[in-house]
Amino acid sequence: MVEHPILWQPSQELIEQSRVFSFMALLSRRYNITFPDYQSLYHWSVNEKETFWSELWDFCTVIGTKGERILINGDDMENAVWFPDARLNFAENLLQRQDLEPALISKTENSAVTHTSWKTLYRQVAAVAAWLRTLGVKKGDRVAGYLPNIPEAVIAMLATTSLGAIWTSTSPDFGTESVMERFGQSEPTVLFAVDGYYYNGKTIDTTAKVKQISDKLRCLQQTVVIDMTGKGSGAGTISWSEVIQTENNGSISFEPCSFTDPLYILYSSGTTGKPKCITHKVGGTLLQHLKEHQLHCDIQPDDRIFFFTTCGWMMWNWLASVLASRATVLLYDGSPFYPDTYTLWNYAEDTRMTLFGTSPKYLDALKKNDAEPGERYNLDSIRTICSTGSVLAPDSFDYVYEKIKKDVQLSSFSGGTDIVSCFIQGSPLLPVYRGECQCRGLGMAVAVLDESGSEVVDRKGELVCTATFPSQPAFFWGDTTGKQYHNAYFGVTENIWHHGDYVKLTSHGTMIIYGRSDTTLNPGGVRIGTAEIYRYVEQLDEILESVVIGQEWEHDTRLVLFVVLRPDLTLSAELKERIRKILRENCTPRHVPGKIVQIKEIPRTKSGKIVELAVREVVHGRPVKNISALANPEALGYFSGIADLQND
Repeated sequence: MVEHPILWQPSQELIEQSRVFSFMALLSRRYNITFPDYQSLYHWSVNEKETFWSELWDFCTVIGTKGERILINGDDMENAVWFPDARLNFAENLLQRQDLEPALISKTENSAVTHTSWKTLYRQVAAVAAWLRTLGVKKGDRVAGYLPNIPEAVIAMLATTSLGAIWTSTSPDFGTESVMERFGQSEPTVLFAVDGYYYNGKTIDTTAKVKQISDKLRCLQQTVVIDMTGKGSGAGTISWSEVIQTENNGSISFEPCSFTDPLYILYSSGTTGKPKCITHKVGGTLLQHLKEHQLHCDIQPDDRIFFFTTCGWMMWNWLASVLASRATVLLYDGSPFYPDTYTLWNYAEDTRMTLFGTSPKYLDALKKNDAEPGERYNLDSIRTICSTGSVLAPDSFDYVYEKIKKDVQLSSFSGGTDIVSCFIQGSPLLPVYRGECQCRGLGMAVAVLDESGSEVVDRKGELVCTATFPSQPAFFWGDTTGKQYHNAYFGVTENIWHHGDYVKLTSHGTMIIYGRSDTTLNPGGVRIGTAEIYRYVEQLDEILESVVIGQEWEHDTRLVLFVVLRPDLTLSAELKERIRKILRENCTPRHVPGKIVQIKEIPRTKSGKIVELAVREVVHGRPVKNISALANPEALGYFSGIADLQND
């Protein structure tokens, strides 16, 4: 049964112009198969996974040698090997063009829009790669970026991966300790950093942090400093301008890599301990991103793709790969609300953006500010709006179609750093249902398991993947036995990937996400996803945001809801009652919190995710294992002393 109304439906013209429609037509001719709809293609892609991924390689014109074998040990998910004979280079696939059209368009708070042509991009990558070679950087070495979302970050990554070396990055808002917890494990030989950056109208000086990090990382041979704020490079460092003037012959010698060679080291949030160093593969990352860009987001050559991200979030890696589809990457660094609410929409109009990517938090903030981007800007070029990072509430779907653009594919998707991609996706072939993600990703055997381990439809359960896919991590850096990797994904059920999301697969193929499994609430033995509460509580105009936890209370679990209100408002008995009423009427009595508390700020990770587990630990008087992983650790202070308070 369809739970929610359809908000958008693709026209037949849009369907037939899409990349995925062309892919289906190719498969139909080649294998004499009829695909009447997306679901038929999805099931074929899972049942015939070797053929699907092989055909995808050809369809997306991957540069490299595919080899004869597609998959070995395919029934052993943890030890399966994709494309064992393949040879390719990641950077080469992203640098196919060398014309004068823009490859990168960039803007920061303190700068005008700049363009970097494909020709200039190639030339600068060649220079940085040549400089890295002079230092002896080679295949398997690590190179790090402590950088904002600027062209130099993309250039340094491409130069690194052209050599077969491994790129790893964080954003410059990370403190020294957080950086050391990450780079101290991956041990880079070269560090690219900035002297400062701009955020919310302020200039943030990072020279002291860069020096501290450089001094502490004994593995470093050289630190390169990009002059963004006029501080310049300090003693013992070299400037970016010197690096890109390195003599070279204007060409890049791309190092051949195997499909499974390491490409990126990404880091888990680290809120429950030292961050895991999730190491991703050259071929798996490239092929998965090509699939998501071209078949799910319908990215075509010369499209202009934007995602609001930092270099500390996997969406930066996802965004950079757009170059492999011969499309333009749009970069922005700074506050999305400076100098005003419409900063990103002004950028969208100026650059003729075709895909606008953001987070539910941003869309909710726009809604709370009564922003109307569609009224103020010409957004005709935007075909797709993507949202990820947390659950997109149903009323945010309404907001997009009412206040931003009526004729747009709203793609709410979900995956993670663990796979540097997505399990749950959008599709230009499918309608958008209010509050629902459009589909499961092609080639991803996604299922939902109940408490007994049985696959279920139209019932809540655990998101799992039951068959191997190319973008599984290669390993965790430093996990010599593989035990940490095994426990992270396969420790619950042998040979089944447990992702940790609490979801429902509907009978019409969409997915509804209720939150993380490890933060699922359990009052009276009934499982409740935190997103179920947020989506209704945050509809109330007085409430900017909220966080809910389950507190051990009188031999059971009571729900404690913390709310951030609009400035100058206080939590009244009347507002508490309206909160309870909206939850009781739209959910169940089990969803009604026993305690509601006003706070000033909610603690978040560096990538903006609410840290419900950390809040729960503080409420119970237990230590938070890794406070340095938080962007605003001081916010935890609001939650102490709650344990002895009676119900409201």
